[in-house]
Amino acid sequence: MTIQRTSAEENHSKTPNMKGRKSITPKSGRWLWFWVGMSGIAMVSAMAGALLAVSLTSTPLQQADLSPQEEAVFDSDAIAGGGLRFSELTRPVNLLVMGMSVLPPDVQNPPEETKNLRYLPQVNSFDGLSDVMLLVKFDPQTKKIVMLSIPRDTRTEIEGHGTRKINAANVEGGPALTAKTVSNLLGGVGIDRYIRINVLGVAKLIDALGGVTVYVPKDMKYQDDSQHLYINLKAGKQHLNGEQALQLLRFRHDELGDIGRIQRQQMVIRALTDQSLNPATLAQMPKILNVVKEHIDTNLTVEELVALLGFGVRTNRSNMEMLMLPGRFSEKGEYDASYWLPSKDSIAKLMAKQFGLESNTENTEPQVTDPSSVRVAIQDSTGSDRAALRPLIRALERAGYRNVYIAKPWNEPLEVTHIVAQQGDGSSAESIRDLLGIGEVRVESTGSLYSDVSIQVGKDWLQHQMPLDDSTQSY
Repeated sequence: MTIQRTSAEENHSKTPNMKGRKSITPKSGRWLWFWVGMSGIAMVSAMAGALLAVSLTSTPLQQADLSPQEEAVFDSDAIAGGGLRFSELTRPVNLLVMGMSVLPPDVQNPPEETKNLRYLPQVNSFDGLSDVMLLVKFDPQTKKIVMLSIPRDTRTEIEGHGTRKINAANVEGGPALTAKTVSNLLGGVGIDRYIRINVLGVAKLIDALGGVTVYVPKDMKYQDDSQHLYINLKAGKQHLNGEQALQLLRFRHDELGDIGRIQRQQMVIRALTDQSLNPATLAQMPKILNVVKEHIDTNLTVEELVALLGFGVRTNRSNMEMLMLPGRFSEKGEYDASYWLPSKDSIAKLMAKQFGLESNTENTEPQVTDPSSVRVAIQDSTGSDRAALRPLIRALERAGYRNVYIAKPWNEPLEVTHIVAQQGDGSSAESIRDLLGIGEVRVESTGSLYSDVSIQVGKDWLQHQMPLDDSTQSY
């Protein structure tokens, strides 16, 4: 994610000259922080009370009726403190997030109003395919949030139902079977809680947050009368309402299919996080929850929800990472359907590094990645010809990067170069950033699909044109 200065650093840099003004004594300073702390506790307490009032009205947070065996799939140990520490996470938490796209054929007893229509409307249910799947780790020890996107077409074993696409697990056994399937796929990782939100709720949630400003990477037009799905978006930076954002999230008719959709999901998540994850939005959370709660099913308690939201607000954006399940597309004729084929070895390494799982591979000690083994993709966003990229390629080759290639351009014009750790290798991305002396590191999966690091070249590179030696000073 974007490396930013903390609020404290920004405030310090903006502090005016205090000469001639009355200074705050240590004693008065302690009282100041005491009252700031008490105000924060009061705000969180008020929000928790309002959330509790919301949860006690008509629709409960947990709408699924799980059996004791299904409940046992999830770790029931407390995740938040007690007393005045109720809004603090006390341990790392793995949350399984599922986005549901539910049509009448997906449910046993579809609503009467969905019959005799010429199209298949979305149904306010949780019984369908989980077309969006994220495993999110909130870690108070490292102060990081890690999001792992799992493609809906991932080919895996679903206990009792054979080898299927992973999005079918919810249809066959709800959140518990989905959690078991995800855990088995990811080497036995524990899953503490789940949350399901259907497609109707996503649009309402984005509207309740005031919409989202995001760059639409290209013109998107698609029509499916059978599902009443109409997508019509123009390329460019724009403010989208809930319905428009849903069009961006659901579009998958390009060369990357569902993987392209995951990249757009990460773009929207990042934008929503930057725009909405702040104390002001936190104070509005009871109102927001009241709008969308009939579209949500979760085994999180209100107190746990408060703790997760509070942790999110306090987390520096540079400590939020978005990854994607390592794998590859199946080849034509390889199987009877198209799949995302997970890479077992790469998953083991990722889970060891990001989720703390023990790896069965021999080399478990952290190592410095050899630059010659790093696949570096260059994606231009400036519209320049390739001559402007030659000094960049030469700089990388001098530093030992041998696998450098020009990839498809990045559509969004960037002022600042993005150095994207596509496979989660933030240290290699940092090394490239230090080498170039420009850009910002983002640990996410929006770069060139099979690269380790993607350099999305911005205007700062054209302005910088680092003179490494006499042979490059003419550029």
